Amino acid sequence: MSGLESVENDFQSFLLRGRADIETRVVGTARVPIATRLAIYGNAYRSRLAETLQNHYPALAALLGAQEFAALCSAYIEAHDSTFASIRFYGGELATFVSAGLKHESVPLLAELAQWEWAMNAVFDAADAEPIGVQALAAVAPEAWGGLKFELHPSLRRLDLGWNAPQLWKALTGATPAPEAAKADEVVAWLLWRRELQIYFRPLPAAEAQALDAAGNGQNFGELCVALCATLSEAEAPAAAAGYLRGWVESGMIIGTRAGEE
Repeated sequence: MSGLESVENDFQSFLLRGRADIETRVVGTARVPIATRLAIYGNAYRSRLAETLQNHYPALAALLGAQEFAALCSAYIEAHDSTFASIRFYGGELATFVSAGLKHESVPLLAELAQWEWAMNAVFDAADAEPIGVQALAAVAPEAWGGLKFELHPSLRRLDLGWNAPQLWKALTGATPAPEAAKADEVVAWLLWRRELQIYFRPLPAAEAQALDAAGNGQNFGELCVALCATLSEAEAPAAAAGYLRGWVESGMIIGTRAGEE
């Protein structure tokens, strides 16, 4: 290992683990001792990561309050190093961390709120793509429909939530009175996607969520209809699938189709 690599490794060990090996390589003065000089970098590193978490999770920060969110950030930073070239991707495990580590009666809600906020960031940062129009569907030959497969927009995300995290997020980030935390009687399917620079989201009926998941997994239109037969009649399924598909296209969520075997 070269001298420079050794210094870099010692400095990284100090930043990540608080190891003191780097102290022998730093020059201090009476005015600015070694510990003070190193603390400037160490504190700045953690502060930048905490600032990033604050930017990624503003609603969670507002709900927890400054002191509790700061404690959460500190614990997360201690447990999770930044391993990405871009700091944008730091913090993706916060929802799991909240579920596993916080002793709080509202942990399920907090974890889902973190999951929601991370999904919103992912939707905004996803690659762009040109959606197809309804005319593309009109051009499909009737005999080809059964084997037709669909390519979804890269920004599309699906979440299943048991709490009113989306409503809380909207209120907390919009400076409006937040509703009371509430657990739904059943898990609610949510869809998030972006069209140009605008993020959209809405709850999904169970049948539509089932069809969209099937399309995302590469199943063709005929298979979507079969999947819908679990909740709809055989007579209703094709029309329902066609209606869902038209809505997805009109919302800019489909960027391509391809033929396949029925």
